[in-house]
Amino acid sequence: MSTAASGSAGAYFQLLGPVRLFDGERAVPIGGPGVRGLLALLALSPNRVVGLDDIIDALWSEDPPATARTIVHGNVSHLRRVLRSISGGGPGHAQILTAPPGYQLSVDPQRIDVNRARTLLDRANAAPSPRRADLLRQAFSLWQGPPLSGVPESLRAPELEELRLAVHGARVDADLAEGGHSALIVELSPLVRANPLAERTVGQLMRALYYAGRRSDALELYQRVSRQVVDALGMDPGPELRHLQLRVLNDDLPPLVPADAVVLSASVAPAQLPPAVPHLAGREADLAWLDELLERAEAGQSAVGVVTGPAGIGKSALVVSWAHRAANRFPDGVLFASLRGFDPHHPAFEPADLITQFLLGLGVPTADVPEQLHERVALYRSLIAGRRMLVLLDDARTAEQARPLLPPGSRSMALVTSRSRLDGLAVSNAARLRALDTLSPEDSVRLIEELTGPADRDLNHALAKLCGYLPLALRIAGARLAASPQRTAGELVDELTNERTRLAALDVGDAGGPGGADTSVRAALDVSFRGLPPDVATTFRTLGALTSRSVGPQLIAALSGTTVREARRRLRTLVTHNLLAETVRDVFTQHDLVRLYLRELAETELTDAEREAALSSSMRYYLAVADQARRKLLRIVDPLDFAGSLPAELSPDLDGFDGARRWFAAEWPNLLATLEAALAARRYTEVWQLARVAHTYQVVCPLWDDWTRLVEIGMAAATGSGDDLARCWMLISRCALALTFELPEGSLADASEALEIAKELDDDRLIISATIHLGGALTLWGRYDEAIVQLRDAVEETDRMGDLALRGQALNNCAEAEKRAGRRFEAIMHQLASLEIDRQLGDDSYVVVSLNNLAELNLGLGELSSAERYARESVHITVTRQFTLQEGVSRLTLARTLLAKGDPEGAREHFELALRLYELANPKFADEVRAELRELGSRTP
Repeated sequence: MSTAASGSAGAYFQLLGPVRLFDGERAVPIGGPGVRGLLALLALSPNRVVGLDDIIDALWSEDPPATARTIVHGNVSHLRRVLRSISGGGPGHAQILTAPPGYQLSVDPQRIDVNRARTLLDRANAAPSPRRADLLRQAFSLWQGPPLSGVPESLRAPELEELRLAVHGARVDADLAEGGHSALIVELSPLVRANPLAERTVGQLMRALYYAGRRSDALELYQRVSRQVVDALGMDPGPELRHLQLRVLNDDLPPLVPADAVVLSASVAPAQLPPAVPHLAGREADLAWLDELLERAEAGQSAVGVVTGPAGIGKSALVVSWAHRAANRFPDGVLFASLRGFDPHHPAFEPADLITQFLLGLGVPTADVPEQLHERVALYRSLIAGRRMLVLLDDARTAEQARPLLPPGSRSMALVTSRSRLDGLAVSNAARLRALDTLSPEDSVRLIEELTGPADRDLNHALAKLCGYLPLALRIAGARLAASPQRTAGELVDELTNERTRLAALDVGDAGGPGGADTSVRAALDVSFRGLPPDVATTFRTLGALTSRSVGPQLIAALSGTTVREARRRLRTLVTHNLLAETVRDVFTQHDLVRLYLRELAETELTDAEREAALSSSMRYYLAVADQARRKLLRIVDPLDFAGSLPAELSPDLDGFDGARRWFAAEWPNLLATLEAALAARRYTEVWQLARVAHTYQVVCPLWDDWTRLVEIGMAAATGSGDDLARCWMLISRCALALTFELPEGSLADASEALEIAKELDDDRLIISATIHLGGALTLWGRYDEAIVQLRDAVEETDRMGDLALRGQALNNCAEAEKRAGRRFEAIMHQLASLEIDRQLGDDSYVVVSLNNLAELNLGLGELSSAERYARESVHITVTRQFTLQEGVSRLTLARTLLAKGDPEGAREHFELALRLYELANPKFADEVRAELRELGSRTP
C-alpha cells in the first residue's frame, strides 16, 4: 500500500500504480476497469469539474457505446455509495458532486498520491540539502508500479510519467549533492543501458562516476552514449551533455556545493515590469479574475495563473497592466521574463538562461550562479521561498519551459501567458486557466476611439466587426487612423471589406515593410502556425483549402487519410494553440481573421492539385454523409445513392431522425459553402448530386432563403453539366420549392419541362415524380380539374408499380387539388389514404401535411372537433420534430379552428405563435397572419 495512506483515516486515492481506493490502511473494492477509470479521471482533477463528454472520450475514445452516458451515471452512483461508506464527514471526507457539464471530486488534494508527490517535490525544492533528499525519497516511494494500472487503455495521463522523471531526477541531484556517488552508480547504470537517450540521467551518472574518482569511466560512458544517440537520431548529444564531457575531459568540474550555501541580501526587491499599454478596454471580468487569484496567494493558497488565447488577443497587455496596479501588494518584488516562445525572429529562451536572469535580478553575484540547471533552480527556489513576490512569465511556448521558473510555496504568485493552453501546468502545479476571448462590439469601439478620438459610431462599429473584435487588429486599425489624420474611418472600412486585402491592411510595419508579431495580424498568426508539430501543421494548411466555417474530426480524417481519433487529436492540438475553438464536442471553428490567414496559407503553400484533392475529398464526404442523413429523415424517391461510399468509421453518429436533422442544421452553412466552391471549380456533377441530396432536408425543414440558394446552385450545376437527368431532378426540386411556398410563377414551366425530359429518358419513376409536381403546379394556378386528372393517373400508375412512397405523394397532391376545387369528401378519402401510407413509412414530415390538410377539410365541413384533433396532433409532431414552417401552418389552422369554436383567446395565442414561425421560415406568409390577427383584435376587446 502507498505509504502516504498509512495511519491516516479516511479516503486516500492511489493513481501512481494500480488505481486503488483506501480507507486508512484498508483497500476498498471499487469495481472493474470502467469504475476505476472514472475514479482516476476525477482524482486527476480534484475539486475541478470534469465534463461528461470528456469522461466518455477518455474511457471509450472515438467508439463509445450508445449507453455510455447511462454507464457513467451508474458508475458515479456506485462510487458515491463507496465514498459514503468511507468518509463519514471526517478529515478524509470525499464526495462526487454533480456540477454541469459533468462531475467534480470534492476532496483534500493531499488525499491523492499524485498531489502528495507534487507537494513533496515543491517542498524539497525549497528545503535545505539534507532535508531535500529525504523529501524526494518520500515522493519517489509513492510510485507503486506503472501509473493508472487497471483502467481502460484509452485513458492515459503522460504527465504522470513526467512527474516521476522530475521527482527521480531531483532525488538523484540531491543524493549527488550529499555525496552518495557509489549507490547512484549502481542505481543509474541499468537505467542508462535501458535508455541511453535520457541525457539528464546520463549526465547524472557521469557526475557520479567523476566524483567517485572514475573519470575515465565517465568519459567512456559519454563516448558509448554518443555513438548510440548518433545511430538512433542521426545527431550528437545535446549541448549540456557535450559541455559536461568537456569539463570532465579537462578535469575542472567544481566541487558540489549545496544550493542553500548562497545567501541573498534581504534588501534586493526586483522591479522588472515593462511599461503597460495606455488603454485597456473591456477586460473588467479578466482583471477581477486576476484579483481573485491574488487573494488566493494572500490567503496562503496556490496561485499560479495561465492566461491563454490566440495571437493578438491581448494576453501580455492584460497581465502587465494588472501587475502595475497590483505591484505594491508584492513587497519582495516583481520578476518579469519574456520567454520568447513564439518570437518569429529569435529562438525561445532556455530555462537555464531565464533562471540566471532571475538570480542576477535577485542580487546573486555572477560568480555564485551555479553551472547546472537543476542547481540554479534549487538556488532560485531557495531564495524566494517564503517571500511575497510576483513572477510574470510572458509568451511561454510549453509547460516545460515555464515550470522551473514557478515560485515554490504559497505566498508568491505566478502568471504565465501563452498561445498554448499549457494544460500540463494545471496538472503539475494546480495552475488556473483563463482563456481570453475577443472584445464585445462596444468595448472594441471604445478601444478604437481611445486611440483616434470620437468619430462616427456606425463606421467604428463596422470597423470593429471587420477586425473580428481582436485587440491587436483593433489597435492596428486605430493606429493607422491616428497616424494619418487625412484617412477617414470610411476609407479604412472600404479597404478592410475586401477579404483578399484585409490582412495586408492590418499591418503597421515600419517604413512600409512587413510588421512583426506585435504590429501585424498576419505575422502574429504566422508565428503560431510555424510552431505547430509537422502533422498538425499539415492539417492546418489543409483547412485553408476548405470553405467550411466549422469542421469535425470525421471530415478531417477523410481528407487526411487518418483515423477519426488522430484527426480529433490534431484538431484539439490546434485548439490548445488557440488557432481553432471547439465550440461543442467535435465542432471546431475559426476566427474570421484566422480563416483569411488559412486561405492565404493554402494559396501559397498548397499546390493546385492539393487544393483540388481537398475539395474533392470534402465533396465525397458530404455526399456520403448527407445521403445517410436524408434516409433517416424521409423516404427517398430519386435514384442517387452515396450512403455506402464512406467507411463506417468516418461517418458521424446520426442517431435516427433527430440526429440526422441536427447534423443537417449544423452542417448547412458548410454544405452551401462547399457547394459554391465546387461550382466555381466546375465540379458540376458532384454539385447537382449534393444539391439534390440536401434538398431532402429542406423538404423536411423548409426555410425560404436556404432552400432558394440550394436550388439556384443545383440548377447552375445541372445546366453546366449538360446532363438531362441532372436538369430533370433539379427542375423537380425547384418546383417542390414553389409548391411549398405557394409560388405559381415558373412552377408550371419547370414541371412541364421535367415531364418532357423524363419521357425522353423513358424513366417510369421519374415520369411519375414529374407528373405529381405538374399536378401540384396546376393546382397553384387554379386549374383544379386538369390537376385532378393528372394526379389520379399518377395514383393509378403508382398502384400498378407498387411504389408506396410515390403513391403517398400523389394521393396528398390529389387531395389538395380536390380540397381547393370544393370536393371535400373526395379530398378526405384521398388524404386519409395518404396519411395511412405516411404513417406506414414513418415519414413525419408528410404525416403533418396530411394531418393539417385533414384539419382544414374538417374545418371547412364544420366538423370542428375533428378539425381540432387533427390540428393538435399535427402541432404536437411539428414541435417534437422542430418543423418550423409546418408548425406555423398547423398553428394557423388550429387558431382558425379555435376561433370558429368561440375561443378567441386560445386562437390569439396560436395566431401569434404562427406569426413568429412564419417570420423565421417565410416572411411572405406572415402578412396573411398579421391581417387575421388585426381582424381578431377588432372583433374582441
